[in-house]
Amino acid sequence: MTGDVPTLAPMPREADPQGEEAMVSGPRPGTYARGTETVDAILKAAHDVLIEEGASAFTIRRIATASGMKVGNVSYHFPRKEMLIKIMLDELLESYDKILESRVRQPELSAEERLRLIIVICLDDIAGKRTTRLFTELWALANHNAFVADRVRAFYQRVHDFIGEAVAALNPALSPEAVHTVALYISTSMEGTTPFLGFEKPWAAKMPVITAIAADHLVALAREIRPEQLAPQA
Repeated sequence: MTGDVPTLAPMPREADPQGEEAMVSGPRPGTYARGTETVDAILKAAHDVLIEEGASAFTIRRIATASGMKVGNVSYHFPRKEMLIKIMLDELLESYDKILESRVRQPELSAEERLRLIIVICLDDIAGKRTTRLFTELWALANHNAFVADRVRAFYQRVHDFIGEAVAALNPALSPEAVHTVALYISTSMEGTTPFLGFEKPWAAKMPVITAIAADHLVALAREIRPEQLAPQA
């Protein structure tokens, strides 16, 4: 988040998943200023609704109720619930970037140590309630909403970039495209743990040992894979 105030063109009225009309019409633009009490309360309510109640409950009306505000107050700042998704993902990326700066991008760490740390941080994060619930609900929304799908794609592209930084340093023989392929493999390998090892998932207790296996295996893969192994197969 930069604190900039976005301006949206007037939007037509749209039906939300519960058959309600989202209050997105009218000439006024949506405005938000992060850090104000009202906007922070709306964002917290939106976050809580998505995590605690799921994608089907994620409507402007429900968010207004959860924040103790009128629908019109919420829709003044956020005419579309998609704006809330964008902000949540932007702020999540900022928080990850701060973690990278403070823990990973340290000159005393080797490239191997940096990649290992990224993997451990990501899997620890997946094991938490916020990430397990947030992303499974975002995936559900993305199945039926092109805007959300694009924002989720952009989010993961940045995650792949983070991982790619460490992969490129660890294996300089790889081309940028090959680095992206390896980063994508590492990312998908980690995200695949969510339905099995995430918060309150069937085998959540095994996450620590799976994390140890993944850190060893994925770092070795990134270090040892050769460019020719990444060539398209005939």
